[in-house]
Amino acid sequence: MTQSGSDANGFQSALIVDDHPLFCDALSMTLQAITGIRRIETAACLADALDRMAGGSGPDLIVLDLNLPDVNGLDGLIRLRRATGAPIVVVSSMADNRIISSAIHAGANGFVPKHSQRDVFQQAIGALARGEQFIPAGHVLLDDTATAEQTDAAARLASLTAQQARILQLICEGKLNKQIAYDLSIAETTVKAHVTAIMRKLGVQSRTQAVLIAKESSFPNALQEGPPAT
Repeated sequence: MTQSGSDANGFQSALIVDDHPLFCDALSMTLQAITGIRRIETAACLADALDRMAGGSGPDLIVLDLNLPDVNGLDGLIRLRRATGAPIVVVSSMADNRIISSAIHAGANGFVPKHSQRDVFQQAIGALARGEQFIPAGHVLLDDTATAEQTDAAARLASLTAQQARILQLICEGKLNKQIAYDLSIAETTVKAHVTAIMRKLGVQSRTQAVLIAKESSFPNALQEGPPAT
């Protein structure tokens, strides 16, 4: 791991994936000020980010928030890692050792707490430009075995289709198949088929087990997320 700063001349473009416009603006200005990156785009959700990379000319660097409206836990990171070989740095207000370690083991190249000072962002981008991982000072990377189960659960959740993920969310809210069918304007038999597929993908035998996996794999929502410190 490295904590030393460096110019990020190896990156020509970046994609910031975050649904907070003010944070995106602040981080864009920060990146432009501390690196050679001039082409910076933003995406408010995972689907938008994946669409931007579908053409095969994706960014050199991805800056990802874990809390997105269309993802659950680590599944956004896992899907992005499958879609690109570009370095991914997670920038999140949720920054304990367990979360940082889970993100790194799931494919992130670095992790920066969201309210870090500008020099920490500079150190992180410099490390990634040199092909190194970045862990913020004062934090440690837990052994892979300590986070493997959570990462595996997140990978299974990431395999769900958008409709299956929505149904699982409604199941977590305690809704029955009939209520889910009404909410989504689909047949109850269709809901049952989706529930069966969800349990198969998650490797569980009951709705209760599916709910436990979903809740244990979700990170708590941050109450407030502001722009990076300067």
